[in-house]
Amino acid sequence: MIRRWPLRIRLTAAFTVMMALVLLGVGIVTVTHTRESLDASISESLEHRLRDLQPIATTAAPVLSSGGRDTGEQVLDDAGQIIASSPDVADQPLLTPAELATARRGELVVDHATAGQLDGPVRIAAAPTGADGRIAVAAVTLADRDAAVADLRQELAVGLPLALLAAAVGAYLLAAAALRPVERMRARAATITAAHPTQRLPVPSARDEISRLGTTFNDLLDRLHAAVERERQFVADASHELRTPLSLLTTELELAARRPRTTRELTAALGSALEETERLSRLAQDLLLLARTDQAGPPARPGEPTPVRPVLESVIARYRSTLDEHQVILDCTPELTVRADPGDLDRAVSNLIDNAARHGQPPIIITASPPDTELGVSIRVRDHGSGIAPEFLPHAFDRFTRADDARTGGGTGLGLALVAALARRNGGAATAANHPDGGTTVILTLPAANHPDATIPDAPAAAPG
Repeated sequence: MIRRWPLRIRLTAAFTVMMALVLLGVGIVTVTHTRESLDASISESLEHRLRDLQPIATTAAPVLSSGGRDTGEQVLDDAGQIIASSPDVADQPLLTPAELATARRGELVVDHATAGQLDGPVRIAAAPTGADGRIAVAAVTLADRDAAVADLRQELAVGLPLALLAAAVGAYLLAAAALRPVERMRARAATITAAHPTQRLPVPSARDEISRLGTTFNDLLDRLHAAVERERQFVADASHELRTPLSLLTTELELAARRPRTTRELTAALGSALEETERLSRLAQDLLLLARTDQAGPPARPGEPTPVRPVLESVIARYRSTLDEHQVILDCTPELTVRADPGDLDRAVSNLIDNAARHGQPPIIITASPPDTELGVSIRVRDHGSGIAPEFLPHAFDRFTRADDARTGGGTGLGLALVAALARRNGGAATAANHPDGGTTVILTLPAANHPDATIPDAPAAAPG
């Protein structure tokens, strides 16, 4: 039930309970301390009165002062008979036989409910005088002490609840004021929809926990908005890329089925449809690979050691049918090893060679450099084409991006994006730059086998060539 209360009510209730316990403790301590202080003061006063009475009690005919209804004095003989007494306690001895016996041996302090005409309770002090076995007895009423303590209890019984009420009201107002920025954030968050994705939570000017909470949530909203925009753009670009081959495929099939065709015409139509189908298949595989790399994120641990040269030679061998040995030049030492998945390395280098062959000019130079003290192994793929427009370099690894018709040809704009995604999945990075002597250099950097924990920073696309 309590969990359903508003937070400010729960905070106020918790503070009120805590304050009630604190005030109750303060009240008990105050009353106890006051009573003990009054007791100590009464005992000290009674002791002084007894000391003053002892010399008087040794005289032949002691004359005792009348203390009114607050104090009384007596002088008793060895048998407990009254020798002298103040008027208010003259009726009977103040000490019982047992107390009288104790007083003969030394000082005695006891409390009685009543004593003569004194207002009870009464505190009595007695001590021997040293003359003829006489006992000096002094008494003082405790009614004033009890009245003072009772008044204090009454005042605390009225004052502490009022203080508790004031503290509860103050706590409620303070909790409401402290939670007001949170309520504003909640109200603003309720208005953030897909139609208004750029709205952000109001952040208080104070640099406190709530301010940091609002800033953190705004940063989260920025990241979510950026992710949603990327996904939205990705879907739009993918739809655009899929529309062209699907339209061509539909057109070819419709034309082939419209009227009887010769074998040559049907073969040409099927060849064109197969080409568009293969393009759709490649695009679907690329999109699936990008989706998998986005979900996987960076590796939890370094991959297995993979020799670089065998993978590069295997990739180059697949291009021998279209590129002769003078158009692809490999410069890689045999002992060079990286920590990466062999399949990912093969796919990334294949995309780089395909990108260089499609958009650049031979020869294509592939260079694998040994690791330095900070970075891993760098695999550079350079073509000798016209290069990439400088304004496009920062976006070279974005998905579905193309610089111009001269460099993009018939590609989908996913080649370099796949290279960057595969590099990130293996703890590496990819950069691109125009070479000073012409052409484009794309650099794939992966952790070296002897530096498995090396961090490859995300360098800008326009890295030095």
